[in-house]
Amino acid sequence: MADLTINSKYRMNSGHEIPVLGYGVYQTPANVAEEVVLHAFRTGYRHVDSARAYRNEGPCAEAIKKGGIPREEIFFTTKVPPRSMGYDETKASIKSSFKQTGLDYIDLYLIHAPYGGKEARNGSWRALVEAQQAGKIRSLGVSNYGVHHLDELEAYIKELESVNGAGKGGEISVGQWELHPWLARPDIVEWCRKRGVVLEAYCPIVRGSRFDEPVLRPLVERHGKTPAQVLIRWSLQKGFVPLPKSVTHSRIEENAKVYDFELSAEEMKSLETGEYAPCSWDPTTSND
Repeated sequence: MADLTINSKYRMNSGHEIPVLGYGVYQTPANVAEEVVLHAFRTGYRHVDSARAYRNEGPCAEAIKKGGIPREEIFFTTKVPPRSMGYDETKASIKSSFKQTGLDYIDLYLIHAPYGGKEARNGSWRALVEAQQAGKIRSLGVSNYGVHHLDELEAYIKELESVNGAGKGGEISVGQWELHPWLARPDIVEWCRKRGVVLEAYCPIVRGSRFDEPVLRPLVERHGKTPAQVLIRWSLQKGFVPLPKSVTHSRIEENAKVYDFELSAEEMKSLETGEYAPCSWDPTTSND
Protein backbone atom coordinates (compact mmCIF):
# COMPACT_ATOMS: atom_id res chain seq x y z
CA MET A 1 0.00 0.00 0.00
CA ALA A 2 3.01 2.32 0.23
CA ASP A 3 2.61 3.37 -3.38
CA LEU A 4 -0.76 5.01 -2.70
CA THR A 5 -0.80 8.76 -3.33
CA ILE A 6 -3.43 11.48 -3.16
CA ASN A 7 -3.84 10.92 -6.92
CA SER A 8 -4.52 7.16 -6.64
CA LYS A 9 -7.81 5.81 -7.98
CA TYR A 10 -9.78 2.57 -8.02
CA ARG A 11 -11.70 1.32 -11.03
CA MET A 12 -15.37 0.70 -10.31
CA ASN A 13 -17.79 -1.86 -11.75
CA SER A 14 -19.11 0.92 -14.00
CA GLY A 15 -15.71 1.17 -15.67
CA HIS A 16 -15.11 4.66 -14.26
CA GLU A 17 -12.45 5.55 -11.68
CA ILE A 18 -12.86 6.94 -8.17
CA PRO A 19 -10.14 8.79 -6.20
CA VAL A 20 -9.14 6.81 -3.10
CA LEU A 21 -9.46 9.82 -0.78
CA GLY A 22 -12.64 11.88 -0.59
CA TYR A 23 -13.59 15.11 1.12
CA GLY A 24 -16.87 14.88 3.04
CA VAL A 25 -19.22 17.83 3.43
CA TYR A 26 -21.80 16.41 5.85
CA GLN A 27 -23.06 19.24 8.10
CA THR A 28 -20.95 21.76 6.17
CA PRO A 29 -23.09 24.93 6.03
CA ALA A 30 -23.96 26.08 2.52
CA ASN A 31 -22.40 29.50 3.16
CA VAL A 32 -18.95 28.00 3.79
CA ALA A 33 -19.08 24.90 1.56
CA GLU A 34 -17.73 26.57 -1.58
CA GLU A 35 -14.71 28.01 0.22
CA VAL A 36 -13.73 24.84 2.07
CA VAL A 37 -14.17 22.67 -1.04
CA LEU A 38 -11.91 25.07 -2.93
CA HIS A 39 -9.35 24.70 -0.14
CA ALA A 40 -9.65 20.92 -0.37
CA PHE A 41 -8.95 21.20 -4.11
CA ARG A 42 -5.89 23.36 -3.43
CA THR A 43 -4.72 20.73 -0.94
CA GLY A 44 -4.97 18.01 -3.59
CA TYR A 45 -8.36 16.39 -3.02
CA ARG A 46 -10.27 15.62 -6.22
CA HIS A 47 -13.30 13.88 -4.72
CA VAL A 48 -16.24 15.60 -2.96
CA ASP A 49 -18.94 13.63 -1.15
CA SER A 50 -22.19 15.58 -0.87
CA ALA A 51 -25.88 14.62 -0.58
CA ARG A 52 -29.30 16.13 -1.16
CA ALA A 53 -29.86 16.04 2.60
CA TYR A 54 -26.72 18.11 3.25
CA ARG A 55 -28.22 21.09 1.37
CA ASN A 56 -24.84 22.06 -0.08
CA GLU A 57 -24.78 20.51 -3.56
CA GLY A 58 -24.92 23.97 -5.17
CA PRO A 59 -21.93 25.50 -3.36
CA CYS A 60 -19.90 22.34 -3.94
CA ALA A 61 -20.64 22.60 -7.65
CA GLU A 62 -19.63 26.27 -7.63
CA ALA A 63 -16.25 25.23 -6.23
CA ILE A 64 -15.94 22.65 -9.02
CA LYS A 65 -16.61 25.37 -11.59
CA LYS A 66 -14.30 27.94 -9.99
CA GLY A 67 -11.45 25.67 -8.97
CA GLY A 68 -9.60 25.82 -12.26
CA ILE A 69 -9.37 22.03 -12.42
CA PRO A 70 -10.72 20.21 -15.48
CA ARG A 71 -14.18 18.79 -14.70
CA GLU A 72 -13.11 15.26 -15.66
CA GLU A 73 -10.49 15.34 -12.88
CA ILE A 74 -13.11 16.02 -10.19
CA PHE A 75 -15.31 13.28 -8.72
CA PHE A 76 -18.63 14.51 -7.32
CA THR A 77 -21.06 12.39 -5.34
CA THR A 78 -24.59 13.11 -4.18
CA LYS A 79 -27.35 10.96 -2.69
CA VAL A 80 -31.09 10.31 -2.83
CA PRO A 81 -32.45 11.46 0.55
CA PRO A 82 -34.63 9.11 2.62
CA ARG A 83 -37.64 11.38 2.05
CA SER A 84 -37.28 10.92 -1.74
CA MET A 85 -37.40 7.14 -1.89
CA GLY A 86 -39.50 5.68 -4.72
CA TYR A 87 -39.33 5.91 -8.51
CA ASP A 88 -41.05 9.26 -9.08
CA GLU A 89 -39.54 10.85 -5.98
CA THR A 90 -36.02 9.82 -6.99
CA LYS A 91 -36.52 11.10 -10.54
CA ALA A 92 -37.46 14.46 -9.00
CA SER A 93 -34.45 14.30 -6.68
CA ILE A 94 -32.08 13.72 -9.62
CA LYS A 95 -33.68 16.57 -11.57
CA SER A 96 -33.26 18.88 -8.58
CA SER A 97 -29.60 17.91 -8.19
CA PHE A 98 -28.91 19.00 -11.75
CA LYS A 99 -30.89 22.20 -11.29
CA GLN A 100 -28.98 23.10 -8.13
CA THR A 101 -25.53 22.15 -9.41
CA GLY A 102 -25.69 23.08 -13.07
CA LEU A 103 -23.36 20.16 -13.76
CA ASP A 104 -23.48 18.27 -17.05
CA TYR A 105 -23.12 14.95 -15.26
CA ILE A 106 -22.78 13.56 -11.74
CA ASP A 107 -20.02 11.04 -11.10
CA LEU A 108 -21.76 8.99 -8.43
CA TYR A 109 -25.34 8.95 -7.18
CA LEU A 110 -26.08 6.84 -4.10
CA ILE A 111 -29.25 5.82 -2.33
CA HIS A 112 -28.56 7.43 1.05
CA ALA A 113 -30.34 4.86 3.24
CA PRO A 114 -32.50 1.74 2.81
CA TYR A 115 -35.66 3.29 4.21
CA GLY A 116 -39.13 3.29 2.68
CA GLY A 117 -39.71 -0.42 2.04
CA LYS A 118 -38.77 -2.77 -0.78
CA GLU A 119 -40.94 -1.20 -3.46
CA ALA A 120 -39.53 2.27 -2.78
CA ARG A 121 -35.93 1.00 -2.71
CA ASN A 122 -36.38 -0.78 -6.03
CA GLY A 123 -38.14 2.22 -7.55
CA SER A 124 -35.28 4.50 -6.53
CA TRP A 125 -32.76 2.14 -8.07
CA ARG A 126 -34.72 1.97 -11.34
CA ALA A 127 -34.79 5.77 -11.53
CA LEU A 128 -31.02 5.89 -11.01
CA VAL A 129 -30.44 3.26 -13.68
CA GLU A 130 -32.51 5.25 -16.18
CA ALA A 131 -30.52 8.41 -15.41
CA GLN A 132 -27.29 6.47 -15.86
CA GLN A 133 -28.46 5.09 -19.20
CA ALA A 134 -29.35 8.65 -20.25
CA GLY A 135 -25.75 9.72 -19.55
CA LYS A 136 -26.60 11.97 -16.60
CA ILE A 137 -24.99 9.78 -13.92
CA ARG A 138 -21.79 7.82 -14.44
CA SER A 139 -21.85 5.37 -11.52
CA LEU A 140 -24.43 4.12 -9.03
CA GLY A 141 -24.35 2.79 -5.52
CA VAL A 142 -25.94 2.59 -2.10
CA SER A 143 -25.22 3.80 1.41
CA ASN A 144 -26.08 2.27 4.76
CA TYR A 145 -27.50 -0.94 3.27
CA GLY A 146 -27.38 -4.09 5.39
CA VAL A 147 -26.49 -7.41 3.75
CA HIS A 148 -30.20 -8.22 3.50
CA HIS A 149 -30.76 -4.97 1.59
CA LEU A 150 -27.80 -5.73 -0.68
CA ASP A 151 -29.15 -9.20 -1.41
CA GLU A 152 -32.55 -7.68 -2.22
CA LEU A 153 -30.99 -5.16 -4.62
CA GLU A 154 -28.87 -7.81 -6.31
CA ALA A 155 -32.02 -9.85 -6.95
CA TYR A 156 -33.81 -6.78 -8.33
CA ILE A 157 -30.92 -6.03 -10.70
CA LYS A 158 -31.22 -9.57 -12.07
CA GLU A 159 -34.98 -9.06 -12.40
CA LEU A 160 -34.44 -5.86 -14.40
CA GLU A 161 -31.92 -7.66 -16.62
CA SER A 162 -34.38 -10.47 -17.31
CA VAL A 163 -36.84 -7.87 -18.61
CA ASN A 164 -34.54 -5.31 -20.25
CA GLY A 165 -31.54 -7.40 -21.25
CA ALA A 166 -28.09 -8.22 -19.88
CA GLY A 167 -26.35 -5.25 -18.28
CA LYS A 168 -29.57 -3.20 -18.22
CA GLY A 169 -30.23 -3.50 -14.50
CA GLY A 170 -27.45 -1.19 -13.41
CA GLU A 171 -24.42 -2.20 -11.38
CA ILE A 172 -23.50 -1.49 -7.77
CA SER A 173 -20.22 0.39 -8.10
CA VAL A 174 -19.92 1.83 -4.60
CA GLY A 175 -21.23 1.19 -1.11
CA GLN A 176 -20.80 3.78 1.62
CA TRP A 177 -20.89 2.99 5.33
CA GLU A 178 -19.57 4.15 8.66
CA LEU A 179 -16.32 2.17 8.78
CA HIS A 180 -13.48 2.37 11.29
CA PRO A 181 -11.69 0.02 13.74
CA TRP A 182 -14.69 0.11 16.10
CA LEU A 183 -17.15 -0.68 13.32
CA ALA A 184 -15.36 -2.81 10.71
CA ARG A 185 -18.53 -4.49 9.33
CA PRO A 186 -16.84 -7.72 8.12
CA ASP A 187 -20.08 -9.17 6.69
CA ILE A 188 -20.74 -6.13 4.50
CA VAL A 189 -17.07 -5.87 3.50
CA GLU A 190 -17.03 -9.52 2.44
CA TRP A 191 -20.21 -9.07 0.38
CA CYS A 192 -18.74 -6.11 -1.46
CA ARG A 193 -15.29 -7.64 -1.97
CA LYS A 194 -16.81 -10.69 -3.68
CA ARG A 195 -18.59 -8.43 -6.15
CA GLY A 196 -15.95 -5.77 -6.75
CA VAL A 197 -17.95 -3.06 -5.01
CA VAL A 198 -15.78 -0.16 -3.79
CA LEU A 199 -16.27 0.53 -0.08
CA GLU A 200 -16.37 4.13 1.09
CA ALA A 201 -15.85 4.96 4.76
CA TYR A 202 -17.68 7.85 6.38
CA CYS A 203 -16.79 8.87 9.93
CA PRO A 204 -13.33 7.36 9.30
CA ILE A 205 -11.90 9.28 12.26
CA VAL A 206 -14.94 8.44 14.46
CA ARG A 207 -15.71 12.16 14.90
CA GLY A 208 -12.62 12.43 17.10
CA SER A 209 -14.30 10.43 19.85
CA ARG A 210 -11.66 7.67 19.99
CA PHE A 211 -8.43 9.66 19.74
CA ASP A 212 -7.42 8.71 23.28
CA GLU A 213 -7.92 4.97 22.81
CA PRO A 214 -4.97 2.90 24.13
CA VAL A 215 -4.73 0.98 20.84
CA LEU A 216 -4.06 4.23 18.96
CA ARG A 217 -1.45 5.81 21.21
CA PRO A 218 1.55 3.62 20.30
CA LEU A 219 0.86 4.04 16.58
CA VAL A 220 0.59 7.81 16.92
CA GLU A 221 3.90 7.94 18.79
CA ARG A 222 5.73 5.46 16.56
CA HIS A 223 4.83 7.18 13.31
CA GLY A 224 4.76 10.78 14.54
CA LYS A 225 1.25 11.18 13.16
CA THR A 226 -2.05 12.38 14.61
CA PRO A 227 -4.79 9.93 15.60
CA ALA A 228 -6.84 11.16 12.62
CA GLN A 229 -3.98 10.42 10.22
CA VAL A 230 -3.49 6.92 11.65
CA LEU A 231 -7.22 6.16 11.27
CA ILE A 232 -7.36 7.47 7.71
CA ARG A 233 -4.26 5.41 6.88
CA TRP A 234 -5.95 2.33 8.39
CA SER A 235 -8.92 2.96 6.11
CA LEU A 236 -6.72 3.31 3.03
CA GLN A 237 -4.81 0.14 3.84
CA LYS A 238 -8.08 -1.75 4.26
CA GLY A 239 -8.76 -0.77 0.65
CA PHE A 240 -11.53 1.64 1.61
CA VAL A 241 -12.14 5.15 0.27
CA PRO A 242 -12.16 7.30 3.44
CA LEU A 243 -14.26 10.48 3.47
CA PRO A 244 -12.88 12.67 6.27
CA LYS A 245 -14.73 15.94 6.83
CA SER A 246 -13.59 19.21 8.33
CA VAL A 247 -14.15 22.91 7.71
CA THR A 248 -10.81 23.79 9.33
CA HIS A 249 -8.08 24.43 6.77
CA SER A 250 -5.30 22.90 8.83
CA ARG A 251 -7.29 19.72 9.41
CA ILE A 252 -8.26 19.45 5.74
CA GLU A 253 -4.52 19.50 5.01
CA GLU A 254 -3.63 17.16 7.88
CA ASN A 255 -6.15 14.57 6.72
CA ALA A 256 -4.46 14.42 3.31
CA LYS A 257 -0.95 13.91 4.69
CA VAL A 258 -1.30 10.15 4.99
CA TYR A 259 0.90 8.86 2.17
CA ASP A 260 4.37 9.09 3.74
CA PHE A 261 3.96 6.26 6.25
CA GLU A 262 2.54 2.76 6.39
CA LEU A 263 1.02 0.67 9.16
CA SER A 264 2.61 -2.76 9.51
CA ALA A 265 0.57 -5.96 9.43
CA GLU A 266 0.95 -6.17 13.22
CA GLU A 267 -0.24 -2.60 13.65
CA MET A 268 -3.25 -3.20 11.41
CA LYS A 269 -4.07 -6.30 13.46
CA SER A 270 -3.81 -4.31 16.67
CA LEU A 271 -6.69 -2.18 15.41
CA GLU A 272 -9.01 -5.18 15.04
CA THR A 273 -11.15 -4.31 18.05
CA GLY A 274 -14.11 -6.56 17.28
CA GLU A 275 -16.41 -3.80 18.53
CA TYR A 276 -19.70 -2.80 16.90
CA ALA A 277 -19.93 0.80 18.00
CA PRO A 278 -21.49 3.28 15.54
CA CYS A 279 -20.87 6.95 16.24
CA SER A 280 -23.58 7.92 13.72
CA TRP A 281 -26.93 6.49 12.60
CA ASP A 282 -27.07 2.83 11.56
CA PRO A 283 -29.76 2.16 8.93
CA THR A 284 -28.11 -1.20 8.07
CA THR A 285 -30.26 -2.76 10.80
CA SER A 286 -33.54 -1.46 9.31
CA ASN A 287 -36.05 -4.14 8.38
CA ASP A 288 -38.86 -2.13 6.79
